[in-house]
Amino acid sequence: MPEKNSLILGADPQGQAVFQALRLANRHGLIAGATGTGKTVTLQRLAELFSDAGVAVFAADIKGDLCGLGAVGHPQGKVAERIATMPWLGHQPQAYPVTLWDVAGVSGHPLRTTLSEMGPLLLGNLLELTDSQQAALYAAFQVADREGLLLLDLKDLKALLNHLKDNPEVLGEDRALFAGASAQALLRRLATLEQQGAEALFGEPALQLEDILQPNADGRGRIHLLDASRLVHEAPKVYATFLLWLLAELFEQLPERGDADKPVLALFFDEAHLLFANTPKALQDRLEQVVRLIRSKGVGVYFVTQSPSDLPDDVLAQLGLRIQHGLRAFTTKEQKSLRAVADGFRPNPTFDTLAVLTELGIGEALVGTLEEKGTPGMVQRVAIAPPQSRIGPLNEAERAALVRSSPQAGRYDRAIDRESAYEMLTQRATREVPDAPGQDKGKPATQQGGLGDVAGELLGSLASQVMKTAVRQAANQIGRQLVRGLMGSLLGGSKRR
Repeated sequence: MPEKNSLILGADPQGQAVFQALRLANRHGLIAGATGTGKTVTLQRLAELFSDAGVAVFAADIKGDLCGLGAVGHPQGKVAERIATMPWLGHQPQAYPVTLWDVAGVSGHPLRTTLSEMGPLLLGNLLELTDSQQAALYAAFQVADREGLLLLDLKDLKALLNHLKDNPEVLGEDRALFAGASAQALLRRLATLEQQGAEALFGEPALQLEDILQPNADGRGRIHLLDASRLVHEAPKVYATFLLWLLAELFEQLPERGDADKPVLALFFDEAHLLFANTPKALQDRLEQVVRLIRSKGVGVYFVTQSPSDLPDDVLAQLGLRIQHGLRAFTTKEQKSLRAVADGFRPNPTFDTLAVLTELGIGEALVGTLEEKGTPGMVQRVAIAPPQSRIGPLNEAERAALVRSSPQAGRYDRAIDRESAYEMLTQRATREVPDAPGQDKGKPATQQGGLGDVAGELLGSLASQVMKTAVRQAANQIGRQLVRGLMGSLLGGSKRR
């Protein structure tokens, strides 16, 4: 029988439970397999296990059917038959505490971050900039920091870029980095990003990590699902960049926990190959480093993809729990890949791992867990235990009910557009008072149609701005620099000039 503090994955051919110790669940994992072999149901089962253990979960719902976690399951047919073969499972159909998120704010709470939090390096990766364009973006962020201009959404950045085009002297020593052609290219890239629907991702209120980690009232971990059914197809780079930002935020903000009884959060990255597709080598190296180090913060990262070959070898080497559903091999290349998958498991003398890979049925998998001391256990053929929640999607009415009853209801649903770079630069432009035609410039300012009042207003505004900037700098600057420092590490970026 499995230990109390364990994740019960299913049963071996002898009907014995196969499980992973919960305290080792921060050693990351992999769920792989061909389309239609049961990866999503396995992910659903793992999410339930983490929730029952009081561990928060964040996962992307790629196909839209993972949200069935929020409804009670009704096992029947082969699912009911499998449950009957596992009497020790204690299967109890139930719904789980689910929070739905959607970048567009249509099928869940809006999910946002700010440009200042994302930083120029990760934003540059999202925009796929050239070196000169990246340098121009970096210079723009430098000016924003120096002048206390908050960059919250895309209109803030566009306003700043236009301001720097018209007033290049503001750049100071960074003027050489800000070529007019690069600025125009940046504006075009931002327009393309808006067309992909990414504009909704940037703004306030931004996602707060404490809302992700907050347990449910009954002690179970809440399961947070990002509706990525459209995002992953229409804007895959936006999807991947958001996940990288979330990983970086967690690494930056969470304290060290050392060895603990369980993780604080399990992250499931579906379509994981998108995180590494067309990724610069420097970014990949830093990402591998963060994946290795973040487990000490109590975060388990689980990659979901069709084949382990979709992930870099150095990432694969860090994955403790491996759940491999069936694969098919028809070409010579596929057969070599199949051999590599089989060789990734510790052999079991009772069966041929390579042969079994192509024989696995739906809901079956080869599973490699970690033993008590953290060493890989022998691979086992496992019938995955069915989830207790619904297998299949929620309807629109059920999704709407979950959103209304969510602890985050009303917290993120309405966008806030506070004073930031766009408003501040607009105010500066309107305060520039040109000389009136025929005006006698020799008269004192007090006699020139109220220019003294304008000057007073400007001084008052400047004093107010200085005070606001000081407060913002104290509250935000350190945090922005820390996050950008991490992004610089992630992306292998150069230092600011």
